[in-house]
Amino acid sequence: MRHRIHGRRLNRSVAHRTALRKNLVADLICHEQIVTTEAKARTIRPAAEKMITLAKRGLVKGQDDPIGEVYARRLAASRLPKTRVIEDEDGYFEEVNVVKRLFEEIAPRYADRPGGYTRLVKIGKRPGDNAEMAALMLVDED
Repeated sequence: MRHRIHGRRLNRSVAHRTALRKNLVADLICHEQIVTTEAKARTIRPAAEKMITLAKRGLVKGQDDPIGEVYARRLAASRLPKTRVIEDEDGYFEEVNVVKRLFEEIAPRYADRPGGYTRLVKIGKRPGDNAEMAALMLVDED
């Protein structure tokens, strides 16, 4: 029985799990949708939601006192990689600042939403090893 055991180990060491979580959350912020195994998606979903909530609270506190926003940005920067390289529509590669994208594009989109920023959609089994796959995506601002 798994009494008082929190989280999934994913057959990785602690450092590897931490790096995996940071990279997957950064990819979700940059691409707004990722396809991964269901276990990994279920593991990073709460972390992604907490990062968006952190950014939202930082923006609200930054309206009264800019120190609050700086503090939230520093916390986010400590929990995420600095940059990601993504490919745009024309096939060119560009470097994206993850924290800047989180605070300037993602968080304002969900300013009026109280939670539930992500959606997990099961997409079947992977042909190679029969692993359950899932798409984790950011919800539209409807």
